[in-house]
Formats: sequence, structure tokens, C-alpha cells
Amino acid sequence: MTEPQPAVRSLDARSLRGLAHPLRMRLLAALREHGPATATKLAGRLGESSASVSYHLRQLGAHGFIAEDPDRGTTRERWWRAEHRGHRFDTLEEFLESPDLEVRGAMGAFLSEVAAVHARELGGWLAETGEWPEEWRRSWDMSDFNIRLTPELARELVQRAHDLVQSYRDLAADDEAQAVPVRIHLHAFPLPQS
Repeated sequence: MTEPQPAVRSLDARSLRGLAHPLRMRLLAALREHGPATATKLAGRLGESSASVSYHLRQLGAHGFIAEDPDRGTTRERWWRAEHRGHRFDTLEEFLESPDLEVRGAMGAFLSEVAAVHARELGGWLAETGEWPEEWRRSWDMSDFNIRLTPELARELVQRAHDLVQSYRDLAADDEAQAVPVRIHLHAFPLPQS
């Protein structure tokens, strides 16, 4: 029997180095979103070679992000599944200010890929907006706001936004027929002073 999947994994320096690669991040996201798959299926989905995907799946497995799915596959076909539904950093400062140049580099690569994913997801939505029903075309948003905040108020705003999103996670269960996955991006950062 398969153990229940833990909700979130805390990242440490070792696991960050194992994850901070664009293809590995895409593979892990695909397994989390679409469920277990083989290297061949993932290669087709992501437009990559099976050999490259196989290598990066093994690396994700070595760092505990994924595991072989014992309920699927054969001796010739390995199925992989995500071990966690998400990951988090206990403190970003530990990574951003690390004396280890490799850790800071991995963090930079990780954050750059997250920003690129956000841009690709938004671009994908903009490209296909017209294919969605009218009620979804009236329900999306792309806003930005400039407000003056202290670091403390910025942290409070971000935490309240996270709490609000969390409060909506279970609401869609009442109307499963119309519920679809919705991606929420939140970026909060100070602007350069001129």
C-alpha cells in the first residue's frame, strides 16, 4: 500500500542543489500536476529527449523529490511519482546569504526558473484566453500595484495574501462541475529608489 504523500517538503542546501535545474523543476511540476508517468511520457509532454529526462528523474529520485511508483510499470518500464505536493524554504535568507557560493548559485537558478515559469504560464493563458468560456474570460486578472510599505507591512501583506488563498482551497468542492485548477502568482518586492 502506498503511503500518503506529505503536503510540503522543507528544502535544505543539499535538496536545493538537487532541484535547482530548469528541467528537474519542470519534471517535478509535471509529476505533481498530472500524476505518475514514465520518462518517455514526460519527454513527450515536455519536448525533451528520453535520455535527458531519465537522467534528471534519477537525480530527483536521489534527492528524495520523486520515487518509483510500485503500483505501476514493469521491469522494462519505470513509473515515477512525486513524493510531496509542494516544497518551501523555512528561511530564504539562509540560502540567499549563504557563505557557500554553490548554494547561492543554486538559489539564483531556482528563483530565475520560478520567474520564467510564471512568465510562461501567464503567456500561455494570454495566448489561449479566447478558447475559454465567457465566465472564465471575465474571471481572470493581471494587476500590479505600487504602494509604500515598510518591510514589516510588506511581510504582513504577503502573509495575509497567502492566508486568503489558503482559505479558498476547499471552497471549489461545492461546485466540482465548474471547478478547474487556477494558478495564482504573487510577487512582492521593493522598487529601486531613483
